Amino acid sequence: MDELDRAILQSLNEDARKSYRDIAKELHVSLSTVSHRVKKLEEEGIIRGYIPLIDPQKVGYTLPAMIGVKIGHGKMIEVQKKLARDARAWAVYDITGEWDSVVLARFRDREELNAFVKDVLATQFVETTYTQVVLNVMKEERRVTV
Repeated sequence: MDELDRAILQSLNEDARKSYRDIAKELHVSLSTVSHRVKKLEEEGIIRGYIPLIDPQKVGYTLPAMIGVKIGHGKMIEVQKKLARDARAWAVYDITGEWDSVVLARFRDREELNAFVKDVLATQFVETTYTQVVLNVMKEERRVTV
C-alpha cells in the first residue's frame, strides 16, 4: 500500500459514496487508476465492504454497554463465536487481563440489557460477567485512519 492507496482510502473514508471520477479529480490521477487501485484494495481485503454510518441513538439503541466475560478454560473461541452471533453485539474482543473477553453492545433499554446479560450468564462455560453501562459517548469512530 502506497501513499496513493492511502489517499484513496482517506477520500472513501470521508464519503464512501463519492464517485471514482470525483476521487480522481481530487487526487489528480486518472479515473482508471482509481478504479484499479480500489479493486486491488478490495481483493486484498483492505476494503471489506461499504456501509452507512448509522447513529445508534436515532434508531433506538440508546444504551451502550461493555460486558466483561470470564470463560471456562479451553472454551473461549466457542463462547466468543456464540456471543458474536447476537446482532446487538457490535464487537467481541479476546483480551488480556482479568477478563477473557469483552463484548461491546447496544440496547434499546435496561430490560433488553438485563435479558442479554442473563442469557450470557446462562451460556455454557461462562463463569461470570461484569457489566459497565456507558453514560456518555465522547468519541466512537468506526473509520480507520490510514
